[in-house]
Amino acid sequence: MDSDLLPIGRRVAYWRGRRKLSQQVFADRLGKSKSWVDKVERGVRSLDKVSTLQDIAAVLRIDTAILLGRDAQPADVTERSEGVERIRAALSTYEIALGRQAPHHPVLPADRLAREVAHAWITYQHARYPQAIDLLPKLLTDAQRTHAEDPAAGRVPLVEAYRVATSLLVKLGEANLAWLAVDRAMAAATGDRVLVSAAAVQLGQVLRASGRTRAAKSATLAAAYRIAPSDPDDGTPPELSLCGTLLVQAALAAARHGDDRATAELIGEAADMAARVGDGHDHHRTAFGPTAVDLARAAAALELGNAHDAVAWHEKTTKRDAWRWLPVEHRAAHLLDAARAYLQADDPISAGRLVIDADRTAPAEIRQRPAGREVLAQVARDPTAPATIIQLALTLGVT
Repeated sequence: MDSDLLPIGRRVAYWRGRRKLSQQVFADRLGKSKSWVDKVERGVRSLDKVSTLQDIAAVLRIDTAILLGRDAQPADVTERSEGVERIRAALSTYEIALGRQAPHHPVLPADRLAREVAHAWITYQHARYPQAIDLLPKLLTDAQRTHAEDPAAGRVPLVEAYRVATSLLVKLGEANLAWLAVDRAMAAATGDRVLVSAAAVQLGQVLRASGRTRAAKSATLAAAYRIAPSDPDDGTPPELSLCGTLLVQAALAAARHGDDRATAELIGEAADMAARVGDGHDHHRTAFGPTAVDLARAAAALELGNAHDAVAWHEKTTKRDAWRWLPVEHRAAHLLDAARAYLQADDPISAGRLVIDADRTAPAEIRQRPAGREVLAQVARDPTAPATIIQLALTLGVT
């Protein structure tokens, strides 16, 4: 019999039988009643405390992972690392500048390249990070070659390829490599204020991820004011989306630096622009709108140490229909932020619920993202963590 296919209560009975323990002896060793053991094995009583699961595993002389029926290996960190190294190789290539481009290598037409870049963005926004990792090395190489062949038509897709690479690398905790990608994006965008402003969104992400909060605020504000219309009423939705997103990035940098006044002012400016843009749009891959700004309020409150304010913004904002219009990646990332807020607010039960929601919404946000695994580990260490959290943590090798 494959015990991994059994419900947890039946699995306890299976291993108790393997250890040749009667229900009474097993109960005595656990300090429980025989009736309690019988109810657990019949599934009448649930096992939802970490300490109880650990005690049962110890008496049965098995790993808790076996007791939980872990049917998947821990996340393959090696495979992810190899994928990141392929992206590094693509970013570190100077074959065109050095005149070493492979002869007779097909160069994608700019319109075809633009479609490939759009596909990469969609893959990222759906939080399919392993697939995005596989796409990016070739995409970056193709984008560089197309731009060399046709600089005018290839410029936008080249910058966009670097932008999506930067966003993914930040997500994977590769800030140093993300810096190389965004530096390439800014260099390629120079001279075009829209492209520069778009690339500056990722620049702000990289600088914050690297702990350079002052530089992040300065750079994103400069880019925001460069793209800002002289009169907000005359601004186009794409312009306002870029400007507002950059103001949000600056606000998050200010919050991490502990400047609550600047944070409030910058988010207030962004909110005014968001009201003009409305929800349900994704200009320049920003998903900017009132709902995105209010989620940023929650993230900023968390950075400032105001966990209860962060929880309040989360609960208010996620009740809107527009919450479901945001990209999957955006929603899952916010759920992890909100889980951290609940932990700081001494509500581990709600934190655990949001981690499970994030895993259902976008499994890669937990399984591939270091920050996601860290939140899972924090929730799993709480004595009241439910069995589903413990099982997920064990499955992923998170402790």
